[in-house]
Formats: sequence, structure tokens, C-alpha cells
Amino acid sequence: MATTNDARTARLRAWMLEGLSDMGKGKPSRPKEPAADAAHKGQPWWRVMCLTGVDYFSTLGYQPGIAALAAGLLSPIATIVLVIVTLAGALPVYRRVAEESPHGEGSIAMLARLLSFWKGKLFVLTLLGFAATDFLITITLSAADASTHLVENPHLESALHDKQVLITMILIALLGAVFLKGFLEAIGVAVALVGIYLALNAVVVVDGLWHVLTEGHVVTDWTTALTQEHGNVFVMIGVALLVFPKLALGLSGFETGVAVMPHVQGDASDTEAKPTGRTRGTKKLLTTAALIMSVFLITTSFITTVLIPEKEFESGGSANGRALAYLAHEYLGNTFGTVYDVSTIAILWFAGASAMAGLLNLMPRYLPKYGMAPHWARAVRPMVIVFTLVAFLVTWLFDADVDAQGGAYATGVLVLISSAAIAVTIAARKAGQRGWTIGFGVISAVFLYTTVLNIIERPDGVKIGACFIAGIILISLLSRLGRAFELRVTHVELDDLAERFIRDISHRTPRFIANEPDKRDADEYRAKKDQIRADNDLPTTEDFVFVEVTITDPSEFEAGLTVKGEVLHDRFRVLTVESSSVPNALAALVLHSRDLTGVRPHIYFEWTEGNPFANFLRFFLFGQGEIAPVTREILREAEPDRDRRPRVHVG
Repeated sequence: MATTNDARTARLRAWMLEGLSDMGKGKPSRPKEPAADAAHKGQPWWRVMCLTGVDYFSTLGYQPGIAALAAGLLSPIATIVLVIVTLAGALPVYRRVAEESPHGEGSIAMLARLLSFWKGKLFVLTLLGFAATDFLITITLSAADASTHLVENPHLESALHDKQVLITMILIALLGAVFLKGFLEAIGVAVALVGIYLALNAVVVVDGLWHVLTEGHVVTDWTTALTQEHGNVFVMIGVALLVFPKLALGLSGFETGVAVMPHVQGDASDTEAKPTGRTRGTKKLLTTAALIMSVFLITTSFITTVLIPEKEFESGGSANGRALAYLAHEYLGNTFGTVYDVSTIAILWFAGASAMAGLLNLMPRYLPKYGMAPHWARAVRPMVIVFTLVAFLVTWLFDADVDAQGGAYATGVLVLISSAAIAVTIAARKAGQRGWTIGFGVISAVFLYTTVLNIIERPDGVKIGACFIAGIILISLLSRLGRAFELRVTHVELDDLAERFIRDISHRTPRFIANEPDKRDADEYRAKKDQIRADNDLPTTEDFVFVEVTITDPSEFEAGLTVKGEVLHDRFRVLTVESSSVPNALAALVLHSRDLTGVRPHIYFEWTEGNPFANFLRFFLFGQGEIAPVTREILREAEPDRDRRPRVHVG
């Protein structure tokens, strides 16, 4: 029975961690190069547009209602402002982001390249916090709105009353199940959902415009009310500009559009370094989606404003969170309205798919690499479970309320778009493109203004974002602390002279001396060798190779190791290494020496002076400090077999 249970556990573990890289575990090895044609595999851009479109286009389910609540009679004018910002601001920014970051890392990677050391990591974690806010609230808000359409359907309202939170959680669980099964095949589902949903919306829009034309008084009533409420057109435009930040949900699709970029099919000539075809396809994706959405945003905001009584948009009203569904039932009958509800529910539920894809592309790309997530965070299925559980928590905290989550969603969207605008401004300036620099600078100012205004108006959004940021930073630091003694070296490369040194001393007893370089004169190496011999009672006939590690960026967690050999003062053989951590580099080198020659090496240290706790903090933050015991602990974790573990001597 125990054997059966163990086998089941092993199968479950293998299924959960399917596709997990072994980078940073066990012995270091050279990562495999991607296949020659890996760069251009994927899906046609229009199919991937539907994947991101389930997020972007699905906002039609709630955007007209949110716009009406925020801007009232000015909703169409405020929506036109949103469309102008979309086409003249967000679209050019993200087309440039696609050029600068063709592997889906987005503006976060662009900004991360500008900052190094811990300040860069903390900055990335902060942006990841807002990205998590954006993507996770996309999942929960979309599922909540889908449940709203389900609960308020005339045929189901009595049966499902007061069950919205439960229904929302069931929808989120189903979304998680899709990703646990495997997601790329579901792009076909996204294409079908988007096609049907846009077609039904087109019917609602055309029918709504027909009613506007045949009932001419509704436009007259609207314009009269506008004039009475706001006076002249300049005041209307000014107020529309002020309320525009509340409509920022209409910009939600751009970040996911870039995040799913790795799924876009490129050309046969694409390379991993320069996937030109993929970039071109992504630009088509972004532009087409923005144009389609702009047409729908303007037309839907107009017909919902002039055809739906204002009180119906308020909390408890029949059009709250479902303005277009209200029109579908009111003018096209309950049968068509139910079909529209089903389509809306399906696409809103699946809207979380592109957000989940964005999370799965973004978080494992940074956190495990920085040592700020467990090793299993590279695998898809465990992360799906984590994100699903967090979505459950958010749904419960917000009571599946669409309006309550709108502020947090808008904050996440605006912060990411602002960071993207700033990133492309810097990129244009570095490229010497003065015109683009000025243009992107103006766009950055607009989005920063919008972000600040949104935060002032709805501070709950930044509070929720701050909770995500604090959680990510806390978990990241704890994870980094827990993984401090991992080997953390992805592969080791020796130059010809370094390999010659190691093979030569393997004919005897391989002995390495860890040396902190100072003047690097003959006296330094001679004194060090004499001291090691005296401390360890070694005969003068024993031969040594010195190893010197230079610290690069101590905030980096894992990287490859390049070892160079040199002969100093015609007699001292020295291996030089650059690494983010001295102990990890030394441990990786001696393990590689053992695997290369089949002979277990010895490595010699001096005890480090100072407080052990302070020295550990120096190691944790700056990659140096208590070198000898930490090297030994890393070796112990990397090689459980004591008979194969390199020997560590300290004197």
C-alpha cells in the first residue's frame, strides 16, 4: 500500500512540475539552446488577438455602465477622450514596447535594464505588484461581472439570488482548471468566443442606433439635458477630461497584448535575438484590437446613455454592470437577451484567461530568477493554483462587487501604462530620436496625470496595489533567505588555460586556495600559500591553484560562471571568476572540477573575522562575508553523498 501511495505521489509531483527547468539545482550544466525554428512557432496574430481580446473586448460587458456612473450624460464625450488617448497614446507606446521587448517581458524588463543592484530588484517587485493587481483583478472582476449577468437574467434571477460570490468562485475555479489541463489549445475557444461576442454586440449597437434614429427625441432630450447641466461645449470637454481617469478600464488590453506576445507566430527568418515577424504580428494585433474596441466604445457609450434611464445605472438598477445586456433584453427580447447574456458570461469568464496567461508569463520570468520565489514557481500548474487561491481571497474580500474592484483595476492598468510610456520615452532618448522622445514624454505626462488623479479619486486602488506589493516583497525576501544556500549557478565554462590547470592537478590531489585578491603581487600569493600549508600541516611538495572571485551584481540570484586561467609572476596559477556570490561561485567551481576529472578536490579557506550574523547578512545582501561555512553548506545541499562531496578545509 505504501508503495502504491508513493507511486501516486510521484506521478502527481511529476504532473504538477511538468516542464520545470532544473536550472540552479544539482550540478551546474550548460542550458540547452533553443531549436533553430523556435522563434517563429506559434499562432497567427489574429488568433492571439482573440486571446488578449477576451480581456480587452469583454470590458464592453461593464465599461458602458461604469462610464455612465462616472460621467453621467457626458459618458459619450468622456469615451471619445478615452479613444483619443487609446489611439494617440497607449497604442504608439505599446507598439514601441513590442519592438523593445519582443519576448513578452513588457515595460518592466525595459525599466529593469536601467537599474542594477537591489534598487533595481525592488523597483521590479513594485511594478510586479501593480501587474499582479491588474491581472488578478481582471480575473476576479470579469468573473464577478459574468456572475452579475447570470444572476440578473430574468429567467434565473429568483433561483440565483444572493449566490453571486459562490458563482464567481466557481467560475474562477473553472478557469484555473483550464490552465491545469493545458491552455494553448484553448486559443481556439477564445477565437470562437470573441467572434460570437463581437457579432452579438454589433447587433445590439445597430439596433440601438436604429432606435436612436427612429426616436429622434432621445438625442434632443440628451443634448438639452447636457446644456442645462454643463452650459457650453468647453465646460463639457473640461469635465470629460476630469472624469476620464474613471474610464481607464477601457485601456486594460494593452499590457496583456504584450504579455501574450510569445504566442504570436513569426517568420521563418526570425531568430531568438531578433524576432522581426513576431514583432510585426504583435503590432498588427495591438492596432486591430484598438481600432475595433474604439468603434465599440464610442457607439455603446452613446446608445446606453441616450436609451437607458439614468437611475438604472445606479447600484441595484437593472443596467448596473450590464448596460448592453439591458438593451439586448429591452429591445431585442428575452430570447436574444439570454443568448447575449450567455455570450457575455462566457467571454467575461474567459477574460481571466489572458490575464492568467500574462501572470504565468511575467511572474516566473522574474521571481525565481531573482531567488524570490520557490524553484517550483517556474512550473505552470503550481502557479495556477496559487493565483486561483489568491483570486478566491480577492473575490471574498470584495464580495464579488464589480464597482468596488474598479478602482484597484484602474490603478493597476494606469501604473503599468505609465511605466510603459516612461520606458519608451527613455528608449527613444537613448536612440537619439528627438521627435519620438518629445511625443512619448507628452504621453507619459498624460498617463501620470491620469494615474495621480485616479489615485486621489479612488485611493482604495493604490491601497490594494500596496498590499500586493508588500506581499510580493515579503514573500520574495523570505524565499531569497530560504534559497540562500542553493548552488545558484546555471552552468560553468572554462577557458583553455583554466581547464588545463584543473586537468593537470587532477593527476595529483586537486587543491584550490580561495584568495581574496588585493595587490596580486608575488608576495601576496607566496604568503597565502605558506599560511595554508602551515594551518593545514601540508608538505611543501603539495601543489595549489588559486581561485579569485570578483563580485558583480550581488542582487542577481543565478547566472552562468565563466572561469579564466592565468599565470602570475611566472609561477602562480590563478583561476579568476566573476559572480554575484563568492561562496556559490567557489562551490560550483569545485563541483565542476570533480565532474570534469572524476577526482574529488580540496578547497582551503581562512576564517573570516567579525560577527557571524553580520557576516551572514553581508553574504545575503552583498555576496560575501562568511565564505568558508557558507561554501560548505552550499556543497552539502548540492551533493548529499559525503563520499563524493568536495572537501572544505578552514584554518
